[in-house]
Amino acid sequence: MKVIIAQPYINLRGGVDRVILRIAEHYKAKILTLEYDSRNSFDEFSKLDIEVVGKKVPLSGMLPYRASQGFRYGYSFYNMKLDEDYDVINAHISPSEWIRHRNERVLWYCHTPPREVYDLYDTRMKGRGAREKLVYAAMAKAYRLIANGVTKDIEEIATNSETTKERIRKYYSRSATVVNPGIDARGYANGGDGRFFLYPSRILVNKRQEYVIDAFRRFAKASKGNYELVIAGSLSNDPEHQLYYEKIREMARGQRIRIIKNASEEKLRNLYSTCSAVLFAAMNEDFGFIPLEAMASGKPVISVNEGGPRETIIDNKTGFLVGSPKEMADRMLFVTEHKDIAERMGREGRRRAENEYSWNRFFEKLDPLMKRVAKGR
Repeated sequence: MKVIIAQPYINLRGGVDRVILRIAEHYKAKILTLEYDSRNSFDEFSKLDIEVVGKKVPLSGMLPYRASQGFRYGYSFYNMKLDEDYDVINAHISPSEWIRHRNERVLWYCHTPPREVYDLYDTRMKGRGAREKLVYAAMAKAYRLIANGVTKDIEEIATNSETTKERIRKYYSRSATVVNPGIDARGYANGGDGRFFLYPSRILVNKRQEYVIDAFRRFAKASKGNYELVIAGSLSNDPEHQLYYEKIREMARGQRIRIIKNASEEKLRNLYSTCSAVLFAAMNEDFGFIPLEAMASGKPVISVNEGGPRETIIDNKTGFLVGSPKEMADRMLFVTEHKDIAERMGREGRRRAENEYSWNRFFEKLDPLMKRVAKGR
């Protein structure tokens, strides 16, 4: 089966990138992308067939950064006509699925409907100036109109969680098949308790690093031990992300908090291995790879009780689901005072990651969908 993957960018080390990497390796697929940065993506991408496509888009340079980026992505995929033969186009982050406008046989693995256009629209608009609000409002309206037209023609939609499946139904009136991403648990290990909490997530506003900083402050006041908080994650050049980074850096000043930007894969796995517990605070996350990586590392997860983590974490067994920074702080205190229970949670999490979220299970569900869409199948 000849598979072509469509993805706007390959320039991060995140959960989405891991899924794309695994799919590309499994099908020996070619990747079409508008941006590829080998320095900040997984090393394995350098061994794959990646073609950087897309032309300069008229007027895009006159728009604010994110609007310009989104316009360029949308224009490029909407007008892209493939000349080469293929069986299936596997689209990923929106608007790569707009490739369906001029091409057939598309399976969209929807990691998320773009949240700043839908459920996080009001949140993201709050921090923008008057001119930017006008631009983003117009572009969001145009996006929704085009997306609804294209999405109805897509042959098959797969997604990462029941949470995202419901969003697809709500925003696009389409059904989707849940295919949970996998994890190679063999690459993770429990290396003991280094007396620090870890939040390893991309640095941007909807990941809510300020939530865990608030929780850590509360924990530090109540704890008798000298624990540290480590925030580690990718930081893009997006001005909004840079501004948020400066905000959390100021919040962390004068406390036992370290912020590590763009940590390598090896560094992140070492942090997982030696932390006391992993924290997760993303706003209503679609799926969330961090809880899986924590469980694979044999560490309890303390997560907000929102979105995808409610599907992967078993409350009070592999971790805790909490409703406020205060409750997160209480659970942080609990794992430091009940190390035997924390270790048991870690073992249960490891078993769950191995048994329920393997890549073999992922492809057992994805392969039939690919075949259903493929030419001549």
